[in-house]
Amino acid sequence: MSLAANWSYPTAIRFGAGRISELADACKAAGLSKPLLVTDRRLASLPVTARALDVLEAGGLGRAVFADVDPNPNEKNLAAGVAAFKAGDHDGVIAFGGGSGLDLGKMVAFMAGQTRPIWDFEDIGDWWTRADADAIFPNIAVPTTAGTGSEVGRASVITNSETEEKKIIFHPKVLPSIVICDPELTVGMPPFITAGTGLDAFAHCVEAFSSPHYHPMSQGIALEGMRLVIENLPIVYKTPDTIEARANMMSAAMMGATAFQKGLGAIHALSHPIGAMHHTHHGTTNAVCMPAVLQLNAPEIRDRFDRATGYLGIDGGFDGFCAFVDAFNADLGVPKRLSDLGVSDPNMDRLVASALADPSCGGNPVELTEINLRMLFTEVL
Repeated sequence: MSLAANWSYPTAIRFGAGRISELADACKAAGLSKPLLVTDRRLASLPVTARALDVLEAGGLGRAVFADVDPNPNEKNLAAGVAAFKAGDHDGVIAFGGGSGLDLGKMVAFMAGQTRPIWDFEDIGDWWTRADADAIFPNIAVPTTAGTGSEVGRASVITNSETEEKKIIFHPKVLPSIVICDPELTVGMPPFITAGTGLDAFAHCVEAFSSPHYHPMSQGIALEGMRLVIENLPIVYKTPDTIEARANMMSAAMMGATAFQKGLGAIHALSHPIGAMHHTHHGTTNAVCMPAVLQLNAPEIRDRFDRATGYLGIDGGFDGFCAFVDAFNADLGVPKRLSDLGVSDPNMDRLVASALADPSCGGNPVELTEINLRMLFTEVL
């Protein structure tokens, strides 16, 4: 038989409204007695974070916080987080927030016991085996957005601030021990963040569904994830306190991150260097890039989307799906070009070179080259 693959799937997830109340219990179940809660600067001052810290304090676990985290977290944020972890003699991390807080929190738990620099563990070949697995501290993930799905991931995206490159750092033990998904924590997101994070989940599902790699479980998860976003993102965008729709979006985010074990593609190969060099919102950048990438990949993905659109409630097969994406973006306030997100004077040569080096290229159904990537950047910019 020619079919062969390596598969692994997510962790223990406590899902449901109000389950943030179980945070202290989850810490104890994971063996944490002195956790450090890692989140971003904006979130640190909001009531959802205070609520989580109150639960920890009531459980006798303190209320230690590290919040020096940029929207695109980098190695400087990481070094400060590791220093705070060691200074507080902590024994694990609660990664709390959107993609930035989750990604950095997981990396603090990963790097606090390592002696090599973080870039030695980039997701290249078997570089993850360089890590001292016994020195990796446990982490618990608590998402407050419905987008990246980092709460069920074995990797983090960290920006190299010197080279302005986003790097994927991978290790199996980066996977959170326990995830608490409480949709009530996402209610306070502003509409722009609700849309951008939701479209990030959508991009994960679309690219996983488009990837040519063999992974039928991810293929099914990606399809259902697309459906959940299509049906629920407009609801939470217009009616933010709809808890059931918020819960469905949290499911879709985890499904997207689970599904993209099958592969990502040109959308992420474009958005990673744009975000690293121009500091745009990742999910919104993905949404801007999606229409052009769909057209590039059309010869390879048309048939599978022709079969899928009936389930998604979209008429017209692949062409209908492309028309839907254009309208979906517009209804959610997404601009057509990256220049509307503040991208100006881009260095096209650097963008193309960085995109070609991005590991997401390997999952695109059409081989990515300097020529077609330059064409894509020209169109989306």
